Amino acid sequence: MTITAAMVKELRESTGAGMMDAKKALTENNGDMDAAVDWLRTKGLAKAAKKADRVAAEGLVGVAVEGGKGVAVEINSETDFVAKNAEFQGMVAQITAAALGVSDLAGLKAADLGGKPVETVLTDAIAKIGENMTLRRMDAVEGDTVASYVHNAAGEGMGRIGVLVALKGSDNGIGKQIAMHIAASSPLALDEAALDPALVERERAVQTQKALEENATADKPKPEAVITNNIIPGRMKKFLEENTLVNQKFVMNPDITVAQAAKDAGVEIVAFVRMGVGEGIEKKEEDFAAEVAKLNA
Repeated sequence: MTITAAMVKELRESTGAGMMDAKKALTENNGDMDAAVDWLRTKGLAKAAKKADRVAAEGLVGVAVEGGKGVAVEINSETDFVAKNAEFQGMVAQITAAALGVSDLAGLKAADLGGKPVETVLTDAIAKIGENMTLRRMDAVEGDTVASYVHNAAGEGMGRIGVLVALKGSDNGIGKQIAMHIAASSPLALDEAALDPALVERERAVQTQKALEENATADKPKPEAVITNNIIPGRMKKFLEENTLVNQKFVMNPDITVAQAAKDAGVEIVAFVRMGVGEGIEKKEEDFAAEVAKLNA
């Protein structure tokens, strides 16, 4: 497979690796981006990149809470200019409110909004504003109480990042603090049981290979049993502490975990949603020369 400069650039940006290391990683893994990331990590040449790091879409995330239910909705636009448009923001607010009455994205697209289905309202907005827009996703949580937080707010209940936290028990203000923590710390899951098993095994494989390679070049190699029974479990424990909400150090008080902070406040976290604009969308980029060539074609 041909390794292009764009592929090398993408890998460098997502991992922080050097140009030659990124190119070698892609070559060794036949252009497979995820495998190249793992290869770089086993060599100690990359951070643990998340697909959410590769963000390229514009738009807004809207959040709304009613009783014990909270919803988050992402609506994408082509440019940030439209995301700042008052008419677009008004539509996001209306669609988000409509999401409180449905259970999934299909239901939201069909929901009535001023006598029209939401999907038609969006189509009309595209024709009027002159820019493509997409109702990309929605998510919801339920609990005794639900707290919300919007980071980089563009208006009431909408911004670049929207967070919902569902709690068991009566919220005394801890919900907002936990929501702010989630916005900053980006946990992958609520707890270990909620993590994708495939993701856990992939991390274990990376850490195992990395430990074996480090041991092979060490002045005093450790017995394999030490690696298997001590080093790998220790690294996996750290992975879980960094990526599961209840085990993360609470940003408001790093001396305790988020779970302990919730317990001290008399509540239990039952679910959360963290939705950022454009997560997982990879923008196709062309250099200036390519754009000029297309214009003259």
